[in-house]
Amino acid sequence: MTLQEIVDNSENIVFFGGAGVSTESGIPDFRSVDGLYNQKYDYPPETILSRTFFLDKTEEFYKFYRDKLIVKGAKPNKAHIALARLEEKGKLKAVITQNIDGLHQTAGSKNVLELHGSTLRNYCMDCGKFYGADAIENSAGIPRCECGGIIKPDVVLYEEMLDDSVITKSVKFISEADTLIIGGTSLNVYPAAGFINYFHGSNLVIINKASTPADKNADLVINKPIGEVLGSLKI
Repeated sequence: MTLQEIVDNSENIVFFGGAGVSTESGIPDFRSVDGLYNQKYDYPPETILSRTFFLDKTEEFYKFYRDKLIVKGAKPNKAHIALARLEEKGKLKAVITQNIDGLHQTAGSKNVLELHGSTLRNYCMDCGKFYGADAIENSAGIPRCECGGIIKPDVVLYEEMLDDSVITKSVKFISEADTLIIGGTSLNVYPAAGFINYFHGSNLVIINKASTPADKNADLVINKPIGEVLGSLKI
């Protein structure tokens, strides 16, 4: 079956996506040749994006964060737009994303489960007051709250736990889906990559430029850019 036929015959689709969904919007991924893990900094990105580094070298953390994780002017691409339309038509029940850029919501998706949080939300570690991305973007050094506390991005850093309620909802949606479309992810990051084990529906579709460990179990594998693939669907 083609992807179009699978989508046409499905009533409960869930999409699970990673960094590859946003690269076509100009947001760098982590593991590709040009990704953040292959760029040179004083510390490896995995170290910088850890809770320990955030607490011990906060100013250094924010230099990297402003430079690489706040992407100005990024717009949803064909993949984001297609998924929002599928939800509007009632076919897509949830988008589960590892991305922190908020582009799914910008495109119009309503039911988005953000496994790793969002750069668009930030909060004071002392009083809990929430701030938008501007609070970090337009500050220098360590961004601080009116109360004097440090503002932290609502992003799950290395050494931090994923949100239990987001995990529970994600597992529920995947376990109830008749079609699971996985896109733009290497399926190498756990626990998120393990979510695929909860899928017991009819169609497992993987859209990714490179092969993934789950390809052998998929009903359809498409090794092309996801925006090109989803953008060509008739919705």
